[in-house]
Amino acid sequence: MRGGRPTVAASDPREPGGGDGRSGTAIITRTKPKTKRPSLYRVLLLNDDYTPMEFVVHVVEKFFNKSQEAAYQIMMHVHHNGVGECGIFTYEVAETKVTQVMDFARKYQHPLQCVMEKK
Repeated sequence: MRGGRPTVAASDPREPGGGDGRSGTAIITRTKPKTKRPSLYRVLLLNDDYTPMEFVVHVVEKFFNKSQEAAYQIMMHVHHNGVGECGIFTYEVAETKVTQVMDFARKYQHPLQCVMEKK
């Protein structure tokens, strides 16, 4: 470097890579993007003293695709423990299930509560 100005080495255009010692080939590396698994959410039914057990079984069968036996077991768990898990889903699916259950319960004038919590 002279006088504060950088010096640039001249390259010979006859050499591959412009005369700077490189072959003219480039190596391109691809980085594999790291995908993160989406967070999961538990969809829960809460017990109340007014919603009929048969209605809760119907809701679990309809919105969570459970058999009648599985739906009955979930309903009994909610009845005895105050809360029961209906399934584990991604955020968007869990949110949709909660909305569907709540709208369905309101349509039939039941106070059934459905919530979601991060797993």
